[in-house]
Amino acid sequence: MIKHIVLFKMKDRSAESIEAAAQVLRNLDGKIDVLISLEIGIDVLRSDRSFDISLTAEFASLEDLQAYQVHPLHQEVIKYMNEVREQSIAVDYEI
Repeated sequence: MIKHIVLFKMKDRSAESIEAAAQVLRNLDGKIDVLISLEIGIDVLRSDRSFDISLTAEFASLEDLQAYQVHPLHQEVIKYMNEVREQSIAVDYEI
């Protein structure tokens, strides 16, 4: 099992902008067959060091994660997030 975690810091840190981006991420749920689970969280502390949105996804294998990375729906989300995010970081690990 592979866990994929991405944190996003948005250019526009308003609640409306963050919620809109979070909804774009949530829309992946149930639409990509290799995606076992998807959880989207919005930061509640809103400190200077905080990232605004977290994405946590689970995959059965590294190959499934790689298939997700190139899936057309995921590519559309990447294009959107590249426009609205200031920064992102990720970690992928085996569980």
